[in-house]
Amino acid sequence: MNPSTESRGAAKWALLSLAIGSFGIGMTEFVVMGLLPNIADELLPTLWARSPEDALSQAGWLISLYALGVVVGAPTIAGFVARFPRHRVMIGLALALTVFNALTVFLPTFELVGASRFLAGLPHGAYFGIGALVAADVMGPGNRAKGVAFILTGLTVANVVGVPLGTFLGQLWGWRVAFAVVALVFALATACIILFVPKHPGSPGRTMREELGVFRIPQVWFTLGVGAIGFGGFFAVYSYIAPLVTDVAGSPEWVVPIVLVLMGLGMTAGNLVGGHLADIDLRRTLLFGLVAMAVVFALLAVLAFWIVTLALLVLVVGFVSSVLSPTIQTRLMDVAGDNQSIAAAMNHSALNIGNSLGAFLGGAVIAAGWGFTAPSWTGVALALAGLVIALLSYRVEARTRVPATV
Repeated sequence: MNPSTESRGAAKWALLSLAIGSFGIGMTEFVVMGLLPNIADELLPTLWARSPEDALSQAGWLISLYALGVVVGAPTIAGFVARFPRHRVMIGLALALTVFNALTVFLPTFELVGASRFLAGLPHGAYFGIGALVAADVMGPGNRAKGVAFILTGLTVANVVGVPLGTFLGQLWGWRVAFAVVALVFALATACIILFVPKHPGSPGRTMREELGVFRIPQVWFTLGVGAIGFGGFFAVYSYIAPLVTDVAGSPEWVVPIVLVLMGLGMTAGNLVGGHLADIDLRRTLLFGLVAMAVVFALLAVLAFWIVTLALLVLVVGFVSSVLSPTIQTRLMDVAGDNQSIAAAMNHSALNIGNSLGAFLGGAVIAAGWGFTAPSWTGVALALAGLVIALLSYRVEARTRVPATV
């Protein structure tokens, strides 16, 4: 039965409410990257005065700590809350995101800000995993994917609008202002979820043990490895975009938000194209996407000294990397069997392991004195390692005679 006009309107408001939260998540995850020099200058003044490179490397831990929060929180929260009403779970997750991001605004030291970033990462994966189930139910049969896609647009739009805007405001009035905006976005999302997301029952009989059965599937581990290592190359590059623009290309600080807009546009287009290509041939999209990512990272390392080529390549980096995002998500769902909800959350764990790994390794090569183009070469290595894992996954799948899923 087709929904009435009234129910379609209610569904749109519910999806918009959830998308506001995903916009906030995209902003809180990525805005720190464009403000890394500002954060290092304020929270690590002594180290910054002695060695800006070492200070930037240490400040990169804030990216890693957020990512580790996602890794820890996604499976544990998603598994624990499976039996509770999902609309109430979403309210709780949005409220937690509001509070933890507000802490980042006020905490005075690097260590405490790091703790707040870890806490802010905890609800991330569960928000997307449970939110996807709510969105699919709200839209009804035949429109489930549209509902999920609508929520994810909040994440991609954040990279076009929210992250550059937050970076600009942070450069103008201090980096804490950017996180104050993030906290306000989550507060708005919490209010909208309370008002517009309908009641949605959970799975009362579902246990944590049943949910964690997904980890007994070898192909799940292979796919998580592709996301954690292969996609980690993207974060090695993205985490240090600001010094790449200012120190390598020699451009003023105000150019950084413009470059981030280009990255966001590329990510938005890549997400849409990646979903289409993955539906046509998931295997080829995954393998060729990893190869393309390694190639564009190498080009960036060589050509980043000119702002025009850097900007164009950043656009391509965003596009190619985001082609992989829905591809890895689909592959994970294909191999997860009946464990769709925790698999959806675990995809964000894998990508944020990549976030943590990429930011850490990118910072390590900078601290080693190899320069601000070194993270791009790190990205090449991680993308190629992800390609090896993907090839091994398909080889094992063929040898064990698992029915093809693509």
